[in-house]
Amino acid sequence: MAIIGSILIAAAAVVHLGIFGMESVTWSSPKVWRRFGVASQRDADVVRPMAYNQGFYNLFLAGGAAVGLVLYWTTLRDVGFGLVFFSATCMVLAAVVLLTTGRTYVRAALIQGVLPLAGLVFLMLA
Repeated sequence: MAIIGSILIAAAAVVHLGIFGMESVTWSSPKVWRRFGVASQRDADVVRPMAYNQGFYNLFLAGGAAVGLVLYWTTLRDVGFGLVFFSATCMVLAAVVLLTTGRTYVRAALIQGVLPLAGLVFLMLA
């Protein structure tokens, strides 16, 4: 169970790294900002500072999950579990918040929240 949970948490970290890349690195591309529901280049330019900042939140969550997994599988198992638990719970809660913004974000919330939730369940059952 711990291996499956770890794989799911690692996948969630990769998803959040991808979100970081889109929001903080490649935001200027119309293909990217349209994916986030932004209607025009002008709007994308206005939203860019917020997207840049939000991308780093995703990077830090991914980093916390990754460091937590490394610690979990070494001698600091409890510390690693705590860090994984915190990071993955934040990912899940961010997905819940995204759901509250409207029906158009259901798919994005599922992408953001299902992997860390499933990973947490498997790790807690291990």
